[in-house]
Amino acid sequence: MAAVARVTGLSCNTVKRGMQESQQKKTVDVARIRRPGGGRKRKTVMDPTLVDVLERLVEPDSRGDPQSPLRWTCKSTRLLAEEMGRQGYALSHQLVAHVLHELGYSLQGNRKSKEGSTHPDRNAQFEHINRNVAGWIRRGQPAVSVDTKKKELVGDFKNNGQQWHPKGHPQVVRVHDFPDPQLGKAIPYGVYDLARNAGWVSVGVDHDTAAFAVNTIRRWWKMTGHAAYPKARSLLIMADSGGSNGARVRLWKWELHKLACQTGLTIHVGHLPPGTSKWNKIEHRLFSFISRNWRGQPLLTHATIINLIANTQTSTGLKVRCVLDRKRYPKGIVISDEQMANIRLTPDAFHGDWNYTIRPT
Repeated sequence: MAAVARVTGLSCNTVKRGMQESQQKKTVDVARIRRPGGGRKRKTVMDPTLVDVLERLVEPDSRGDPQSPLRWTCKSTRLLAEEMGRQGYALSHQLVAHVLHELGYSLQGNRKSKEGSTHPDRNAQFEHINRNVAGWIRRGQPAVSVDTKKKELVGDFKNNGQQWHPKGHPQVVRVHDFPDPQLGKAIPYGVYDLARNAGWVSVGVDHDTAAFAVNTIRRWWKMTGHAAYPKARSLLIMADSGGSNGARVRLWKWELHKLACQTGLTIHVGHLPPGTSKWNKIEHRLFSFISRNWRGQPLLTHATIINLIANTQTSTGLKVRCVLDRKRYPKGIVISDEQMANIRLTPDAFHGDWNYTIRPT
């Protein structure tokens, strides 16, 4: 042992302990310097209450005091470390992050998954709409899906998404999203032809009312629909249950009545059940591609919006026409009971509040 100690520079006691370990045939971790259990103990081991206090701060709604000072703040690791320090626990924000990871926490955003209450006839309504659409297309009659796209600020405002630019030279836009009083907002309302995979969008500049919605359908029929369906006798419209084309909006039905009288078409309407607007065909067959086409590009003028929408294409052959609608559509128009009585409206046998037919007079 003395000879080994002289050659290695270790003490005799260290050599002796090494001999004893080798004789006991224990597995030795060559990467360790200290033996197991050596070194300073972790704070979570020395004070087991630290973990419980940290969890109460992270989840004040479910486990802690509702008056917690962090309940109404962004719970970053630095804020958590500061609050732990005020409660007598000295630890760094790195240790807070390490403990949270060990507890199964991670940085996460919000996820849209709550749909609210589900109507018992929701699935039956979807099946009813699908049967009608298949029948209309089989007979060569037009079937369209309609909806209003999200209102957009017109001007040099930030638009979500990214585009290729020279490195370090992004397009400069305004810091604040206050509407330009001269340019205002753009209101795209779309009509999507299910059989032809073609879209029509009117960009309004006033209000999103039922009159604006039906006028978009009227312009689509005059400019595109009538030529595509010269023998059409009826029109099937699928729309959401709310908004300007809602199932309970009297002005919507009155304007459809006027459209039926002007065109001679029998108009059938099927509303999607409440809370299911994201399943509207126009959302993922037209609007999603428009948003993708103008991502990261400021909508500087109405002409910019018109051109970006009109040039939206897909590999499946989607074609879009877009026009600007400068008409004024005042809000608050009331349709009387007498006017409603003049509408030749026939509710369907299944959910007449969602499905109905309007015939010309």
